[in-house]
Amino acid sequence: MAKYRQAIVFTLCLLPLAIAAGIFVCLYQFEMLPADIMNEAIAQLGSRELLIVIASVQTAAYALVCGFFGCIMAEKLGLWMSFRIEIKSLAITLAISIVGGAVFSLDYWVFGGIIDGVKSAAAESLTAKSIIASVLYGGIIEEVMLRLCVMSLIALGLWKIFYKGHERENIPTRVFVIANIVAAMLFAALHLPATMLTFGSLSGIILFRCFLLNGGFGLIFGFIYRKYGILYAMIAHALFHIVCKLIWFIFI
Repeated sequence: MAKYRQAIVFTLCLLPLAIAAGIFVCLYQFEMLPADIMNEAIAQLGSRELLIVIASVQTAAYALVCGFFGCIMAEKLGLWMSFRIEIKSLAITLAISIVGGAVFSLDYWVFGGIIDGVKSAAAESLTAKSIIASVLYGGIIEEVMLRLCVMSLIALGLWKIFYKGHERENIPTRVFVIANIVAAMLFAALHLPATMLTFGSLSGIILFRCFLLNGGFGLIFGFIYRKYGILYAMIAHALFHIVCKLIWFIFI
């Protein structure tokens, strides 16, 4: 039990954040998704409140499983770093987040001009529920699932299968690069159902947008995770959303 203490403490700290993330994502979906879809889901379960409870429990389960095993794998790979704030690491993360959030906000003007629905979706996301859901679910839960757990799992598998003769301190850089790319592409692919609901179909340009934005920025979060630790990846992801939505709030 002692050797799992760090993983247990980490997941217990995640639990209230995961429950809150599930609640706000569900509340945001009530605003964004077509009424017939939400009404059908509520009718099947019996009440709006039960749907919120199920969403929060599901999110908590994701966080607990991915957080626990992700922490253990990150420790094995040498990717687990202290949660102490270091000024240099924080400054670099903040700089990347501000620039990245600004670039991400260009989606409204670049793809908004060629894809119907981009501009309206951006405008509809400027609510308190959307911002809180983006920060909690995107910034924390998605990073725990995709970077801490999935990226670490892929890197651990590559190390043990192809480079098992290397000690932890000498794991080849390519292991983490490949793991980051695969995790980022999976991160983008997991956004396809939501993309389908938003636009009603998946054309070539919509797929390109999904993988460019989500996959590209996923690579940045993976780099920050590897370089500075999961805490800074969470900060970066959360700030991407905050900066992006702040720009939209000001200019649209």
